[in-house]
Amino acid sequence: MNKTIRCFFQNGYFLLLTFATGLFYFSFYLVTLTLGIGLSFTVAGIPLLIQVLRTTLTFVQYERIQTKIYTDITTQPYERRIRIDQSLWAQAREELMNTRNWVAICWLMLKLGIGILCLLCAALLCVIPLLLMLTPLFFPIFDIHLFGMQIDTFMKSLFIMAIGVVFAFISSWLLKVLVRLIGGYTRQMTKRLNR
Repeated sequence: MNKTIRCFFQNGYFLLLTFATGLFYFSFYLVTLTLGIGLSFTVAGIPLLIQVLRTTLTFVQYERIQTKIYTDITTQPYERRIRIDQSLWAQAREELMNTRNWVAICWLMLKLGIGILCLLCAALLCVIPLLLMLTPLFFPIFDIHLFGMQIDTFMKSLFIMAIGVVFAFISSWLLKVLVRLIGGYTRQMTKRLNR
């Protein structure tokens, strides 16, 4: 039972972390690529673009580690060579022409959509069962209406609590499935990047 509860909260945390990382990747790449391309006519834009494109390796490795920790899904390592012995323009050309960078950026930015879905699922599958189970504590304080009936007696609140317990078990299973799907997304991402 303790392991089930721990797994329930760990999966909920993973969903929230997926939203946070997806939002970060989208914001980071949107701002830095726009700034780098906007400043590319100056000397400052090219080094900025080079460094931004090199972050894909770090972020994909982070996604691999996060997926391994929370879902126990092993993914292929994502490796690439970064050559710093060339001139700045040769490095810029190599990084800008490397399609793996752009594909990795697209995969990472798509995590925002997955993250929004995860945020909604975390609210539905984690918070609602807990609120339903806490109904006996809240019904004397608040005027609660659930499923078309007013919760004004202790027996009704116990009935809603029982529904919350059943919904928590169903939610636990659904969370596990959703977390495995997100882990599969990371596996597909690394598989596609290693082609």
